[in-house]
Amino acid sequence: MQAQTGFRFRCYPTAAQAQILLRWIGCQRFIYNAKVTEDRYYRKFARKALDQTGIYPPVDQQYSRYIHPDLTPWLKEVPSQVLRNGAVRWRQAYARYFQGLGGRPVIRKKIGRQAVWLTSELFVFHPIVDTKTGEVLGNRLTVGNRKFAVGDILFNAHKDYRIPNSIRIGIEGGQWFLSFSNEDLSQVPDEAETVEWLRKFSEEELLARTFGGDRGVEIPLAGNHGETFDFEPIQKDRMAKKVCQTKRYQRKMARQRTQAVKEKRPLGANYRKTKKRLAKSHQYGKNVREDFAHKTSRAIVHNAQNLLMVYEDLNVEGMTKKPKAKKDENGKWAKNRAAAKAGLSKKILTAAWGKTVTFTKYKAIKAGKLCIKINPYQTSQECAECGHIHPDNRVSQSEFVCQACGHQDNADHNAGRVIARRGVRLLLSGGYKPKEVKRCGIFRQKAVEVIGPVRSESTPGESIVSHVIGNGAMQGTWNQEPFPVREETPATTA
Repeated sequence: MQAQTGFRFRCYPTAAQAQILLRWIGCQRFIYNAKVTEDRYYRKFARKALDQTGIYPPVDQQYSRYIHPDLTPWLKEVPSQVLRNGAVRWRQAYARYFQGLGGRPVIRKKIGRQAVWLTSELFVFHPIVDTKTGEVLGNRLTVGNRKFAVGDILFNAHKDYRIPNSIRIGIEGGQWFLSFSNEDLSQVPDEAETVEWLRKFSEEELLARTFGGDRGVEIPLAGNHGETFDFEPIQKDRMAKKVCQTKRYQRKMARQRTQAVKEKRPLGANYRKTKKRLAKSHQYGKNVREDFAHKTSRAIVHNAQNLLMVYEDLNVEGMTKKPKAKKDENGKWAKNRAAAKAGLSKKILTAAWGKTVTFTKYKAIKAGKLCIKINPYQTSQECAECGHIHPDNRVSQSEFVCQACGHQDNADHNAGRVIARRGVRLLLSGGYKPKEVKRCGIFRQKAVEVIGPVRSESTPGESIVSHVIGNGAMQGTWNQEPFPVREETPATTA
């Protein structure tokens, strides 16, 4: 089985190049959002009258109708491939929706990470050759075409890669990144083959080669063999300082916004500077959490002793969700401990529970190992020695004393042993089955007529796909595979 390997390198465009790339990002986002808005409009009125007239919500890759000489003349200032790729990204999102891999496409906001997707028409990697030895030292990235030239963009490749067919150039927290993916040329074992291989071990043999990870708030991750994984003290201090900076910048932005409203003027350069500083403060915490998740998962997977990694199947999204406001019998708002819940949610997100498991899973697949999840019910109250379950077993956050056999241990270490044993028994009993990987093909490659010598405003796979109400069964198409029928509740729009 071949896996995908992703690459993300820092790149350093000049100020002029950055302005061009930001314009490309904005135009591609405009096409994407226009497709989302049009789809919502069609679906809203399809339930009322359009089914009687024979007009159905289209799911296509056309974008030429958004280019207007008076309303959107700035769309002509970017390559047509940038606009086309915006429509294709929307089409890909809809394909994922029909495969059950995500929700419907939504409006992309002008906040957070922004990126433009470029196909091979708009970039070239030129090899850099040493004139003395003839050795290839690397590649030089040239972006743009003859009419819309951006130029050479410097990037720092910290590991080997192959030339991709498409790239994404994005900005986050004031830093630019070049990202793409390649198929890994090395063959990795299929997950089903790994499961069958591990089932040949006995329970005790496999338990000795299993890592059971207990995720917590005070200690982000504790293992069944006595391992603990936590942030470094300097990282904790710096993240605490960044939290204070974030609150200060937020207050400053609020004052600047209020002052601009009072004076009836647009937000100025100082507001934009504060906004950039706020983004950098958020970016530091994100980088530290990703660094911790990568280092932790690498240490676990690359440990030769570990063949099976087991974690609790925690609903992190539900655990960090904001509690809903409720009213009491008198119609007044009742206390829901939202402030305390916010503090706990922040600690859970800071511990990088989700990223650690995600990174461990894909690293384990590449290493020919297995990472599974088990039911987390009462793992912290069960004794690893005798299996007795009782709430009083957990004496404190760090102390575990079994009320039946008297076994004493660190609470996190005991929970890790319980998690490991549950995972081994689940695997050997046949209760674990690898999930089928869903893939969504966008369209079949077919030769189409090229429209226009300069700007191409239609793409392979472009057609108006007619559906019944709610984007159900397809009425007809000429060059792509039909989507499967999916029952759904009609969505409403504001």
